Amino acid sequence: METSENILRKQLIEILDNSNAHANLESALEGLPANLRGQSVHNLPYTIWSILKHIEIAQDDIVDFSTNSDYKSKSWPDDYWPESTAPRDAMEWDDTFQKIKSDRKRMIELIQKGEYLYVPFKHGNGQNLLREILLIADHNAYHIGQLVVLRRLLGDWD
Repeated sequence: METSENILRKQLIEILDNSNAHANLESALEGLPANLRGQSVHNLPYTIWSILKHIEIAQDDIVDFSTNSDYKSKSWPDDYWPESTAPRDAMEWDDTFQKIKSDRKRMIELIQKGEYLYVPFKHGNGQNLLREILLIADHNAYHIGQLVVLRRLLGDWD
């Protein structure tokens, strides 16, 4: 019989790695034409690129905080959003997308390794691994929703 701890770990991996009740990052970006990556929509302060880059920056920061006792805080909001509204090229887009997947994998590896979910980190203000996992899932779901809405507004979502 599985323990509640193992069931929780499986569910945490599921929430980070799959879509469940909404689009995941891969499906939200699937088939996106390159020319829409930096396209803006009237009255919206972000592009698909800026959201993707923001997800990468924020997730990297959360992983760093979760694994680095010498973590240094970034400045909000300046350090969490890209200066550019479009990637320089396809390589920057691909690198950003791969970094998001790599950091997600790092968090899943922490879950699988049996890291303590509930024990507060020695640094920070009482945060623990469970909180940081849920923070990534919540933050990414919010912005993935924005990606879908933006694609709809750009006429590129069924």
